[in-house]
Amino acid sequence: MGKTKFEISLESGIHQHIHAMVGKWEGVTKTWFEPNVVADESAMTGRIQSILGGRFLLYQYSGSLSGKHFEGSATIGYDLANGKFQVSWIDSFHMGTAIMLSEGSSVEHGFSVLGSYGGPDIPVPWGWRTVFQLHELNQLTITAYNISPEGQEDKATETIYHRTE
Repeated sequence: MGKTKFEISLESGIHQHIHAMVGKWEGVTKTWFEPNVVADESAMTGRIQSILGGRFLLYQYSGSLSGKHFEGSATIGYDLANGKFQVSWIDSFHMGTAIMLSEGSSVEHGFSVLGSYGGPDIPVPWGWRTVFQLHELNQLTITAYNISPEGQEDKATETIYHRTE
């Protein structure tokens, strides 16, 4: 019996590639609330682990923003059938009690996913694009962009991690 698409991907495909992010990470996150004005810069820790037999990655992170602690989690996957990266996000700052679902494709050294958020206070949803890039084996950058309903995209957060384990 031949190998499944997933088994091949885990051995030599996209799943093998994204598993290079597995590990413990420390870094600094910059946050912008308006274009080109850094509102906060603080330490961030993260852990990425393989779950469900390598089908997904679980990214858990914690840090602070303006001196207040926050934490979050993302489940990262690659849907072989549809050829798309998928990420589900929850956190104690940006998302409140909602889950943001994002989807996207490969970019140089990683992948980019697009989701949206809104609610009673934000009746027209805004976009949220997140880019994961493993520039070197021991440096991971996660950059997020806020996208207005009119399509204006501005950097919102950027975490530059260095592997600790």
